[in-house]
Amino acid sequence: MTNIGILQITVFFALVFACTKPLGMFMAKVFNGERTFLHPPLRWLEVLTYKIAGVSEQTEQRWTTYAASLLSFSIFGFLLVYLIQRLQGLLPFNPQHFNAANVSPDLAFNTAVSFTTNTNWQAYSGESTLSYFVQMAALTVQNFASAAAGIAVAIALVRGFARQEKKTIGNFWVDVTRCSIYILLPIAAAACLFLVSQGVVQNLKPYTEATTLEGAKQVIAQGPVASQEAVKELGTNGGGFFNANSSHPFENPAPLTNLFEMFLMFAISAGLTYTFGEMAGDTRQGWAVFAAMSTLFLAGVLVAYSFEQAGNPLLAKLGIETAATPGQPGGNMEGKEVRFGIANSALFATVTTDASCGAVNSMHDSFTPIGGLVPLFNIMTGEVIFGGTGAGLYGMLLYCIIAVFIAGLMVGRTPEYLGKKIEQKEVKMCMIAIVLTAFSILVFTGISSVTGFPAHGYWNPPGPAAANINNSGPHGLSEVLYAYTSATGNNGSAFAGIHANTPWYNLSIGLAMLIGRFLFLLPLLAVAGSLAAKKRVPATSGTFPTHGPLFVGLLVGAVLIVGALTFFPALSLGPIVEQFLMLNGKLY
Repeated sequence: MTNIGILQITVFFALVFACTKPLGMFMAKVFNGERTFLHPPLRWLEVLTYKIAGVSEQTEQRWTTYAASLLSFSIFGFLLVYLIQRLQGLLPFNPQHFNAANVSPDLAFNTAVSFTTNTNWQAYSGESTLSYFVQMAALTVQNFASAAAGIAVAIALVRGFARQEKKTIGNFWVDVTRCSIYILLPIAAAACLFLVSQGVVQNLKPYTEATTLEGAKQVIAQGPVASQEAVKELGTNGGGFFNANSSHPFENPAPLTNLFEMFLMFAISAGLTYTFGEMAGDTRQGWAVFAAMSTLFLAGVLVAYSFEQAGNPLLAKLGIETAATPGQPGGNMEGKEVRFGIANSALFATVTTDASCGAVNSMHDSFTPIGGLVPLFNIMTGEVIFGGTGAGLYGMLLYCIIAVFIAGLMVGRTPEYLGKKIEQKEVKMCMIAIVLTAFSILVFTGISSVTGFPAHGYWNPPGPAAANINNSGPHGLSEVLYAYTSATGNNGSAFAGIHANTPWYNLSIGLAMLIGRFLFLLPLLAVAGSLAAKKRVPATSGTFPTHGPLFVGLLVGAVLIVGALTFFPALSLGPIVEQFLMLNGKLY
């Protein structure tokens, strides 16, 4: 690793840390219904939204009604995105004349599920598949809606801890409205203007044809990019306007925009940790969660960066210079943009998989085996290392329940967290969420590998996934494992290397995204309802403190141990064995 690379990582983390408290305090005020500096210009829009939707701002919901509202909101969003894709040939802002032939029913299903679940997995090339209208009215709108829904669920769970002897956990429609109007829209608008000022494209012009110096014809794609780019990073959505995503110069033109986009990915998720502490009445609890997330993030980025900077030892044996010098970066530059280099590529890969975003500025498939293992394992943790907007907080609070349960087992005492007794129901709901997501990842990976995995250059008996994996051996397995991990973790990034736009992958990955979103959310809403109805138990000398270094260490350990026990066998057959093969100089 180089000094300048370490400095870049430090500057990024310092920016995230600096925004955590002020943004967290602001969001706490928004969700508590308190007046903020944005209420004078925007309160009318909030009131108008309630009036049009027929929502009573003062009416709260039980967890079951809150969950039903979430599901109905998501189903409507799914149907809207699906229909707009299939009807794009009849809709305006389509200078490329794309139509339903560009989007098959299975691809439209996959994409609609993807953007509704805040995954933004893309089995297509955006610039050659979707019209400007679809990009704006379907995908960009869902970038706001799915992010707001995730934040709303996180706030509902926080209320479960903060309240006592209450049957309600808030109102889903009010939480989504306030999140969209006071948080997502203002920040995304400002971010869009900044990105445009730095060279990110924003127009409705037809694609431009240019003639290269060699005389060849080149089509230069463009469109309303900045408006989608801003919210894709802020809402940890990740879906790119272009197939190359944030490695494309029209989406991410310079090192400054690269830093800004990474900052957007972490800003809300980091701020929500302080929101949690503020709403729970003890900001130390929020800082403890922030510390656990930061520890996991820094460990991951340093591991990824060190292995990418070390490069491939097989190339070093051939006499190729792999050490960084003033004249060249050394290390593993395969699949990376020279605009960003190794440090910013490893940092971006870690941030985007920590944040459940999925945007990429380099090809994860080209990382070294351990460098690629880091983003893969980040998603396997349940996207709790800051995580997606809302998803990171409610995922980490799940692990807080697991951690205090483990602590209670060790001392023979009923576990407590924030004064609430953690009993059988809460632990069961948390384990259901963990087991179902692991089931989705491992079972779909196993089916796809057995039915369509290449062996020694030949395909096994044809199955639904056959003829769609480019690589054999452990790397091919890693590509399939990453696909279903990314889908279930609602991340959206990929190792690539598989042709995912097939009926099998579109349907199975779509189902994995639904499992990862809703079969994780619904048990946590049940936990929120259960906790809100409980009395707060006064702390005693035997109460395990959950705001100090000991709890932070226990929380980090719980995340790592659960992830390792669940996925170590699969990782052993993929990136770990690939690393040993590389060290032994063997090709496969």
